[in-house]
Amino acid sequence: MDYVSALVPPVVMAVFFIGLVRVIVKTQGGAAKTKEDAAVDAALARVEGPRQTPATDA
Repeated sequence: MDYVSALVPPVVMAVFFIGLVRVIVKTQGGAAKTKEDAAVDAALARVEGPRQTPATDA
């Protein structure tokens, strides 16, 4: 029975990982894609905005 207890954790982890991948794949796109893309673009613009203006102390 040691082999059963040795195989259970990897099998359980594999099942949860496959489930996670399926959820991620199924939720790609759809009605919320435009809203999510806009939120990411806004966050990137906030982060990259100050970096694009070089500071010149002459």
